[in-house]
Amino acid sequence: MSRDHDMMQRALDLARLAAEAGEVPVGAVVCDSETGTVLGEGRNQPIATHDPTAHAEIAAIRAACEAAGNYRLTGATLYVTLEPCAMCAGAISFARIGRLVFAAADEKGGAVLNGPRFFEQPTCHWRPEIVQDETSAPEAATLLREFFRARRLT
Repeated sequence: MSRDHDMMQRALDLARLAAEAGEVPVGAVVCDSETGTVLGEGRNQPIATHDPTAHAEIAAIRAACEAAGNYRLTGATLYVTLEPCAMCAGAISFARIGRLVFAAADEKGGAVLNGPRFFEQPTCHWRPEIVQDETSAPEAATLLREFFRARRLT
């Protein structure tokens, strides 16, 4: 699907901006699943904002909810460059996002395919359709590896 490719490229561009700002390179875009209209986007900014919840997904969801005038985004797709953590998975569920597309898996901090597998828990009341974009996963993983490699060298 070319929309998936285009939106993930946009999320990767946001991840690069995060890296340039010294933040972990993760980017996210929320769009209307029918029209492709971008409702919100975000990049990791916990350092700049002094906010541990300032993950890319949270920023994108907040902006999308504001644009939609609703805290529910059932007709939306969230594109993110890294498998969401438990906090972000919870926000995805609470926002009722219809579809989640992520690139790189996160064995240490992920909560979708890894860790607690948030959406498989009986206490989870909303489960999006989940797609791992394996085409974009290598690029997203490389951004993260290079970012952390540079941090270890300084």
